Amino acid sequence: MNLAFVLYDDFAVLDLAGPTEVLARWPGARLDFVARSREPVRADSGIAALPTATFDDAPAPDVVVVPGSARPLGPLGDEALLGWVRAVAPTATWLASVCTGAGIYAAAGLLAGRRVTTHWAFREGLASMGADIEVAGGRVVFDPPFVSSAGVSAGIDMALALTARVHGDEAGRVAQLALEYDPQPPFDAGTPEKAGPEVTRAAFRQLAEAAAPPAA
Repeated sequence: MNLAFVLYDDFAVLDLAGPTEVLARWPGARLDFVARSREPVRADSGIAALPTATFDDAPAPDVVVVPGSARPLGPLGDEALLGWVRAVAPTATWLASVCTGAGIYAAAGLLAGRRVTTHWAFREGLASMGADIEVAGGRVVFDPPFVSSAGVSAGIDMALALTARVHGDEAGRVAQLALEYDPQPPFDAGTPEKAGPEVTRAAFRQLAEAAAPPAA
């Protein structure tokens, strides 16, 4: 099975790394990290990733994973990226997104009327592109062939849920234990509803700072 993980400028590292750790354990999985060229791609945190294939030579993927970004508007105008997504979507079995990565599918014209989730701060932006935002569905939303997840860390949940959907619940449990994925966060502040208005405003400010273009 061919799994394609998309790389673009300013992608979020955990959006990529979390699902990779899970999906790489699939039997017979072939992983490719696909980008415009084979030059290193810089994440929004400054870490660089090395593509293994380009949009022109990547094998047809069975699963596509699109990470999000602290600067989510940038990739929405990347026609090379959007064109590749449009080209592979009809034959892929699963089209997965993490965080704001759903916006790339929407910008490619693929999410109109589809139930999806995304980072809480990007819900309105994604809805404006025609997606049906599912808040009550939790951190992972299936609307085959699409599977989307909420912000950043939810990519691990998405990959485990997709593992269970494809290979059965036992495979999902085994993968979760192998990763020792047993979240016990020190604060119950993972959503705006839990965090309250003051913390949410502070988080918005932090996100706005992260989304600003880097200084020259």
